[in-house]
Amino acid sequence: MKVMRLLGITLLMASAAVILIPKSTSAQSKREADGARLLRGAVDVHFHMDATTPSGGSVQADLTTVRAARDRGVRGLVIKNHFESTATVAYLLRKEVPNIELFGGLVMNLSNGGMNPAGVDYMATQIAGAPGKIVWMPAGNSEAEARTAKEPNRPFVAVSKNGELLPATKQVLALIAKHNLTLASGHIAAEEALLVFREAKKMGIQRMIATHAMDLAGKMTIAQMQQAAQLGAIIELDFRNILDDNAVRVDAIKKLGAEHCLISEFWTKVTVPKIYGDPAGVGAFAEALRSRGITDRDLDIMFKENPAKVLGLDPKGGKR
Repeated sequence: MKVMRLLGITLLMASAAVILIPKSTSAQSKREADGARLLRGAVDVHFHMDATTPSGGSVQADLTTVRAARDRGVRGLVIKNHFESTATVAYLLRKEVPNIELFGGLVMNLSNGGMNPAGVDYMATQIAGAPGKIVWMPAGNSEAEARTAKEPNRPFVAVSKNGELLPATKQVLALIAKHNLTLASGHIAAEEALLVFREAKKMGIQRMIATHAMDLAGKMTIAQMQQAAQLGAIIELDFRNILDDNAVRVDAIKKLGAEHCLISEFWTKVTVPKIYGDPAGVGAFAEALRSRGITDRDLDIMFKENPAKVLGLDPKGGKR
C-alpha cells in the first residue's frame, strides 16, 4: 500500500510538472509569436552604426545586427551616425545584405561640415540608387546642447538667430524639398524645431520627424508635439524608454494619436552585449503597451506604416 501511495504521489507530481511546464512555455511562445508578428514589416528610422571609438566606447549596431534584423522580418533600416554620412554605407550594405531596405542620411554636425548644403546635394544626387533619405538637424552639436554643456564656449552648429532661421539652414531645407528627402529635427531645442518645421512646410517638404521628441535637448511638451504634428511632423518615440517614467510616453501617444507617432530603435537589451529586435522582448513590449490601452492597430501604425510613410515608401509593403 505504501508503495502504491508513493507511486500515486509521484505520478501526481509528474502530472503537475507536465501541466506547469507547457503553461510557462506557452506564454513565452505566445510572446515570441506576438513580437515576431510586430517585427515583420517594421521599419526602424534610427539605427545607429557609429564606429567603436579608440577607447572602446560607443558600441553600436554592426553587420551582424543588420542581418539579424533582416532575418527577423524587419522591412527596413535607416542607418545613422552623428559624425559621418551613412548613405554610402547603406549603398554598400544593400549589396551585402539583400532582402531588407537599407537607407542612410546626414546629420548637420561639425564633423559633417555643419549646416552643409553641398553635403546634402551630394548625398541626394551622386550615389546610385539614392540610398540617402534623411537629413537631421544638429545632434550632439546643437546650440541647445552646447548651452547646457559643462565645457565653456563649446562650439555648435547654429540653426537660427533671434528667432530667424539662418541662410544656410534655409539652403539645406530648400535642397531637402528639391530632392524630396526627409527632414528630422535632431537634437535642437523644441522651439527651434517648430521654427524649422514651419519653414519646411512653407517650402513644400512633405516628410518630417520630430526626433526623440520627449528626450534630450529637443524635449517637447504635449502642446509642442501637437503643433509639430499639425505641421506634418511624425513624433518619434524610443522603444528603449517608452515605458520609463510611469509610461508618460504611452500617455503622450494616446493624447497625440498613434497616427502621428512612430517608434524607433528596437533594442530589447541595451547593456553589452546589446540585443536588437528579440521577438520575446518585442512581444513583452507589445503586451505592456496593450495593457495601457494601445491597440495592435496602433502598434502596426507606429512600427510599420508611419516609418514607411516618412521614408516615402508604400505603408502596405512596397515602394512607391
